[in-house]
Order: sequence, then C-alpha cells, then structure tokens
Amino acid sequence: MISTKETTAGTAPVDIDTMRHSISQLLGPDAPPPAGDKLAVLDSLPRGHMQLIIPEIEQAALARDQDDVPRYCALACVGEARGKLRATAPQGEHGALTHARKLARTLAALCDHYEALTDVVMCLACDQPLREDEEALPYDHVSPSGSATRAGSIHARCAHAVRRH
Repeated sequence: MISTKETTAGTAPVDIDTMRHSISQLLGPDAPPPAGDKLAVLDSLPRGHMQLIIPEIEQAALARDQDDVPRYCALACVGEARGKLRATAPQGEHGALTHARKLARTLAALCDHYEALTDVVMCLACDQPLREDEEALPYDHVSPSGSATRAGSIHARCAHAVRRH
C-alpha cells in the first residue's frame, strides 16, 4: 500500500509518512526537547497536518455505515482533535512543549484512524505500512494450542527478523 494517498479531485494528498516523521520529532525516544524557534515550528507542523487529515478522515468515516465502530471512533477523535486545535498553549516554553506534544499524540491517533478507515495494511513484524511495491509474505503466528493468534502479512525483509510477542 502507498501511504501517500490521492484524495478527492482538487485536494492535496495525505502524506502519512511525513506526518509520522513530524510526530517523531516531538515524541520519539531519541527526540531532544525542542526550544525557541524550533519549538514554534514543531508546534505548527502537527496543526497543519491535522487540518489536512481531519476532512479526509471525516469523508472516509461518513462513507461507512452509521453503526460502524471504526467510523464512530474516528469521528470522536476528530472532535477531540478540533478541541485541541482551538486550545491555546500555556505561557512559557514548558507549556508550549506540553501543548505541542499533545497535538502530536492527537495527530498520531488521527493517522491511525485514517489508516484504519482507508484499509492500509501494516506489517505484523515491524508495524510499518506494506506498500504496493514491496514484497509481502502471509504470516500466521501460531499459538501453542495450534490456532493462529495473529494472521496478516509481513514484509519479505522482516521474515527473518526476531520479534518477541
């Protein structure tokens, strides 16, 4: 699957990879706390991404049945996201960083909902999207009782990777 997805005519594509990169700059385990001008930029990135992805999530959600659980969850997340977009950051650098991280976590949830609503398939080994141009293998993790506990696909490159469940 391609994570940069063309949307309706006249709109920009949703680039999930770029959005997730912006998130990692604020929430990644190796991300140093940004300060000054960099913090202002890193606060504006999730805002802009959220403004792009929210209409796409709404469109995908509203195309589903009214009693569809992913639809309901995605629309609830959109409501929460709009509330966070309206909120202002507390004064000071610490308040701004806290607010930017809240936006990043909300954007991460929106990306997850977008992928769920648009049927993006994830690799069960590395938790990254399976793209159309990548070789994928079927995968069934078999439990000791003999039944499959997780069925799906993995990247061919992940087939020999060690993963602890």
